[in-house]
Amino acid sequence: MILHASCVAHCGRGLLILGPSGAGKSTLALAMMALGASLVADDRTLLHGEAGRIMADCPPTIRGRIEARGVGILKAQACGPVELALAVDLGQAEPERLPPLRRFDTSLGTLPLVLGAGRVHLASILLQYLDAGRADTELDDGE
Repeated sequence: MILHASCVAHCGRGLLILGPSGAGKSTLALAMMALGASLVADDRTLLHGEAGRIMADCPPTIRGRIEARGVGILKAQACGPVELALAVDLGQAEPERLPPLRRFDTSLGTLPLVLGAGRVHLASILLQYLDAGRADTELDDGE
């Protein structure tokens, strides 16, 4: 399956970047790469199932390439395939301060989903999510 999406990896975990054309998928991928993530795919991401996992890779024709709007196509060290751990949708804004666990469903399985449209510092937030996960307990007043 090929999705109109970009994908980066951090700490061996993949992030699927979704959103409409012009939403900033490549820009977010570049920001995350500047903070240490690796490029898996830009603009088109191949998904396949492997032993119950959702794997992401890049079509060979665009491997190691990412579009920088207004600059051109840049070369990048490519990685992948990688197991997906998370998806972000740049076409939807998160209305809640502490949102419920959201899900992105594919025919290959389900991923946790972050709604990211308009979110400031999204690259660093998503890197931390990939690195350490999300605490799903309510905060005490003292925290």
